[in-house]
Amino acid sequence: MYKFRTMQKHHNGSSVSVKGESRITPLGAFLRKWKLDELPELWNVWIGDMSFVGPRPDVPGYADLLEGENRKILLLRPGITGPASLKYRNEEELLANQENPQKYNDEVIFPDKVRINLHYYYHQSFALDIKIIIFTLLGKELKENC
Repeated sequence: MYKFRTMQKHHNGSSVSVKGESRITPLGAFLRKWKLDELPELWNVWIGDMSFVGPRPDVPGYADLLEGENRKILLLRPGITGPASLKYRNEEELLANQENPQKYNDEVIFPDKVRINLHYYYHQSFALDIKIIIFTLLGKELKENC
């Protein structure tokens, strides 16, 4: 996946990023704020490695945690946006408000994203993808049963 580097290359931090943490570069904070860090992924869409809509690729190690039926989401082409991305579009801010961001991600956010992406797996359609793209552009959250 092509991306702009928004964090320092060498760090001993968590695998989840929290808004305002020191490993995010000043330019990276600007790119993330305006979602410009996603622009290089258009190349991935162009060459067929990604789709506009689909589950966001996780940081290394999380896909290994998927078991049973949940592994079906790995059959989906990763996307620039998706239903879980809409729900957690302010994930870094949400994590910044947690006492233990890594634990909250592992116990709350990651399982919820898996559930949302599995729902998308079973209900994906061109119309739903268009709706997700429109909601992404408008910055709105998608109701899960759409």
